[in-house]
Amino acid sequence: MSKNKEANMKELNDEEKRVILYKGTEAPFSGKFNDCFEKGVYVCKQCGAKLYKSESKFKSGCGWPSFDDEIQGAVKRVKDKDGIRTEIICAKCKGHLGHVFEGEGFTPKNIRHCVNSISLDFIKD
Repeated sequence: MSKNKEANMKELNDEEKRVILYKGTEAPFSGKFNDCFEKGVYVCKQCGAKLYKSESKFKSGCGWPSFDDEIQGAVKRVKDKDGIRTEIICAKCKGHLGHVFEGEGFTPKNIRHCVNSISLDFIKD
């Protein structure tokens, strides 16, 4: 990573590093954005890139913030090493966000981005 990119990165605390850098998971129902339904945009905690609009957030009951769409080009999908799940990462800084699931029927788009709150910041409209 270039020095210029590193200069734009936010300093992370130990728990944020565990999740964002080392692909950890926060405990279900513990994140501050699980029940947040205000209007605005969710951004990457590490680099500030816009990831999700509040209009795409829905209540799935899974214990983590759920979205059925991302801002175009903001999120990359990477197959987990186990070959079963698909990880989602910030396209800009490669920070771990969570996992994506398809075919659950929660919304007409039939997709759920299951995101760790600790990987996000929120900017109100």
